[in-house]
Amino acid sequence: MKKSESIAEISKAMVNFHKEVKQPFKDADNPFFKSKYVPLESVVEAITDIAPKHGLSFIQWALNDENGRVGVATMLMHQSGEFIEFDPVFMTAEKQTPQGAGALITYLKRYTLSAIFGITSDQDDDANESSGNNVSLITQKQVGLLKVKVLELAKLTNRSDQDIYKEMKISDITKLNKDQAKRAIKYLDDRIKAIDANA
Repeated sequence: MKKSESIAEISKAMVNFHKEVKQPFKDADNPFFKSKYVPLESVVEAITDIAPKHGLSFIQWALNDENGRVGVATMLMHQSGEFIEFDPVFMTAEKQTPQGAGALITYLKRYTLSAIFGITSDQDDDANESSGNNVSLITQKQVGLLKVKVLELAKLTNRSDQDIYKEMKISDITKLNKDQAKRAIKYLDDRIKAIDANA
């Protein structure tokens, strides 16, 4: 992370920004977990509705690393001249095509902007769990089975386990509930069987 000598004005501006920002609606679908998330344009709109009045702006740019991964870097700026340049976040595109890279860039832009500005862009499974709307959390047996299946699919497709988790929109296995874990395991089983059948 790089930053200006002082970030006092940015800090004050961010405090005021957080007092006013309205969390955007989660109106885009994640078909795998049947959940909702906030698309990039809604994240940007939530920020740009409030940030300029407090002297805040941002820029983002795409880049690649030496391993061919796609990345996005973000700089938060204040009208005083202060800035914070955040380290780029890199991931491997699910498909090695221009469309695959574009989709990943969009995802990384949304992910980093949401983190920097405190936008809740993904559905909070913990809220459902605490309200009793969810079944109990994933079991240790399911955790083990899921990890084995992920590694198996990664090996069959010459990808990393992290690529498989990203494809399935899983950032933390332990946050899944039993039903989500069952769906994930079935999805992996079906993918593995389909690959074996075509081998």
